[in-house]
Amino acid sequence: MAEHVEALIVGAGLSGIAAGVKLRGEGIDDFAIIDKGPEFGGTWRANTYPGVACDVPSQVYSFGFAPNREWSRVFAPGNEIFRYLLDVVDRFDLRKHARFGCEMLSARWNEVTSRWDVETTAGDFEARFLIVGTGPLEDPLIPSVPGLDSFPGRAFHSAQWPSDYDARGDRVAVIGTGASALQIFPELAADAERIALFQRTPPWIIPKPDWQHSRLFRGAIRRFPSVAPAMRRAEWMFASAVLMSLYSVTAGRGIAHLARYNINRAIKDPEVRAALTPDYVPGCKRLGLSNTYYPALARPNATLIASGLAHVEGSTLIASNGAGFEADTVIFSTGFQVADAPIHRRIFDRDGRSLAERWDGCPRAYKGITMSGCPNAFMLLGPNGLSSSQTVSAEAQADHIAAAIRTVRDRDLRSIEVRESVEMAWKQGANRKLARLVHTRGGCQAFYLDREGNNAAMYPSRTLGGVVKDMRDFDIDAYDLVHRRIETSVGS
Repeated sequence: MAEHVEALIVGAGLSGIAAGVKLRGEGIDDFAIIDKGPEFGGTWRANTYPGVACDVPSQVYSFGFAPNREWSRVFAPGNEIFRYLLDVVDRFDLRKHARFGCEMLSARWNEVTSRWDVETTAGDFEARFLIVGTGPLEDPLIPSVPGLDSFPGRAFHSAQWPSDYDARGDRVAVIGTGASALQIFPELAADAERIALFQRTPPWIIPKPDWQHSRLFRGAIRRFPSVAPAMRRAEWMFASAVLMSLYSVTAGRGIAHLARYNINRAIKDPEVRAALTPDYVPGCKRLGLSNTYYPALARPNATLIASGLAHVEGSTLIASNGAGFEADTVIFSTGFQVADAPIHRRIFDRDGRSLAERWDGCPRAYKGITMSGCPNAFMLLGPNGLSSSQTVSAEAQADHIAAAIRTVRDRDLRSIEVRESVEMAWKQGANRKLARLVHTRGGCQAFYLDREGNNAAMYPSRTLGGVVKDMRDFDIDAYDLVHRRIETSVGS
């Protein structure tokens, strides 16, 4: 027997938490939050690797409805963000809605009942509204490497860190130069016997303006209500200045100068400096922040292999340039499946096609949230739904979803569905705007891009002036409506 709920939220990370808080704000208590994991927290529960931290300033990486006055640093460590999210869960009494160890296998729209039939590993659900909040960092991407299956040591992705792993005395290979590698490599380099970084493409990395908040500072934030908003504004200014590199060639040059200074102050070997200096425009790939990455590469036990991993022969890792490294442990810092996320293969539209089939490698959603062919369904941080702070974006999008559900309930509708023509027009406009950014023109291959080379991840305008502003009102004119009493689809 299926469990009947008004809304089903898939994912118990920051997106699912934001959605749950907003549903409760609408007076909706009949909803469930399902997650295949054992606890709330999503990315910040799953990622436990050494040095894990946010690369967005802490005050910016907070919900507006739940400000945190106790951040210990400018950039909070991962376990602190995890504790913050659990505190939000308890403050808003979301735990009673949770079903853990419950992975969604499929979600299909039922035209007869106007509900979503959802199959999970822990039973079935029937939901009037489906809210997908699994986010872009759900499914690790491990490249297919010939010979890896016969590697005699340990091999794992940074998002699947073994709790018992100790790098002391180990020969470690870190594959990739993503955000997690910038945090992992310095931590392991201090303990490993030898450590190698396989770098296919170097990232631009600028100094990280990070420091610990003093007890006096935290006391001032608690005592004076105006201090935290002032800090939030200051951190937004920093984030905006960095993100200007995406829009301005001049700003990009400034970022490049700062990044070269960051290399030169730690790396003295001119050949290594050259190998660490990108040949693409800053911002094309995700900009890195670190004060410890380059000094770690300068350690005597560290080796930079300026090439990707090509194949494995026993315990020897062979790079594309022929360089080899004897390893006991291989750690993949190779990102996540974004444009082709597995969740896309589990959601089926009114015609029985999966989103993966419908999109064919080019995901799209109106305002990054609603999909044609999928009535009463929403996706938080979906296609073109990402921005500089995922917490701020998720909160704004959850507000938008709450407004949509309020509209359906107030107007006594069976369903709403964004018109395909509206969805396509919005996506085409997003493509035109994003084509001017360096993600597309910067001379690199970023994970943001879909099969046709369009940016499928980023929102087509900035966070505060774009995502937050665009999410304030639910534009019902973009949707087809199905009324309860008149069983015909009509445009409003």
